[in-house]
Amino acid sequence: MPRICVIDGQGGGIGAAVIKRLKEVYGESVELVALGTNAIATAQMLKSRANRGASGENAIVRTVATADVVIGPLSIVLAHSMMGEVTPAMAAAVSACPAKKLLLPLSQENVEMVGVSHLPLPRLVEALVTENLARILGDVKAEL
Repeated sequence: MPRICVIDGQGGGIGAAVIKRLKEVYGESVELVALGTNAIATAQMLKSRANRGASGENAIVRTVATADVVIGPLSIVLAHSMMGEVTPAMAAAVSACPAKKLLLPLSQENVEMVGVSHLPLPRLVEALVTENLARILGDVKAEL
């Protein structure tokens, strides 16, 4: 069963939206691990029916090494982003892990992605799940 780690911080709203849609499409055919930079973010993602969840630097650094896919906003690979919640160790672990990374082009940082359209979060999540992740997971089907 593919392991998908969804990482978010602050209030966890982006991660919660992603997990909710992943559950709708893939059901229990994938393992969804919610990794929050803080406990509030993790709690929000768990409410969206993630299979497991953990918070903080060590949880993120250790768990992404076991993931098949890592999903989150662009800021999960930027040290000191999310108002300092993403530590250099977190950003390095996500960047260096062997998992495929699907990053949403959302950032409150002083970073702008050139050539990327500015779509609202629901449309970005839909594209992530139905186009990008579908290509990676191939024949994994929902077990509803």
